Amino acid sequence: MTAAPIARQRRHTLQFLGEIRSFAPVFLDTEVDMTCVGAHRTAAREAGHRYSVVTYVLHTAARVLAEHPEANAAITGRFRPKVARYDSVDAKLTLDRTLDGRRIVLAAVLPGLHRSGLDDIQRQVDHYRDGDPATMPEFAGARALQRMPLPLGRLAYRFAVRPLGRRAARMGTFAVTSLGHRPVDGFHSVGGTTVTLGLGRIAERPVVRDHTVTTASVMRLSLAFDHRVIDGAEAADVLSDIKDGLEDLRAGPAADRSTTGVLAGVDDE
Repeated sequence: MTAAPIARQRRHTLQFLGEIRSFAPVFLDTEVDMTCVGAHRTAAREAGHRYSVVTYVLHTAARVLAEHPEANAAITGRFRPKVARYDSVDAKLTLDRTLDGRRIVLAAVLPGLHRSGLDDIQRQVDHYRDGDPATMPEFAGARALQRMPLPLGRLAYRFAVRPLGRRAARMGTFAVTSLGHRPVDGFHSVGGTTVTLGLGRIAERPVVRDHTVTTASVMRLSLAFDHRVIDGAEAADVLSDIKDGLEDLRAGPAADRSTTGVLAGVDDE
């Protein structure tokens, strides 16, 4: 057996996990028929546009959260708790990255997604996916935490994320994390926000349509919510609305991306 101090590249993860110990998480999940998303991705790809599954979920969830302001919120305080409800829907997206030769998790905040189209969201996802975490200014705070001694880093992290006024900018108002690129059907994660969505893989599964058993591309979608902020009925409504939005997404050529409906607000270039 060998024992060694935890790698400094993971210190920001320790600070985050310590901070969310006060959460009261409850977990829900559902299955989403991704047939319409798949058809839209194919049509968009033929028109020269590439969208990831995560981008569709971010796009749909942001619009749902805008319709559920009770869930687009954050809480602080133990003895005199306060809840802030935010006008903007800002997504925290977790990223599997390598920094200084070590594989770690980083998080990026994508602001104002309730007003963003698929093209704008995809540009932001690509920016964080393809950039160098060792030099990107957006990850300067994480790199600073990695250099600090653990006790000092703990204080710095609390100062950065606890005040409700700057919580959304640091943590987002909801979180999305995906393991769908691996053979993982579903998982439940607490992302530090009132609502966290977890994406599993898309796989062909039996479904019933018009009283007939067939197969469809299905994705397991989980939702973890902080019970201190919302109750199960509200969380179930959020999850159900996201499911409906993804399943009702319109397929068609790229020109249809500007039509009204679930894709309203998508950029046209």
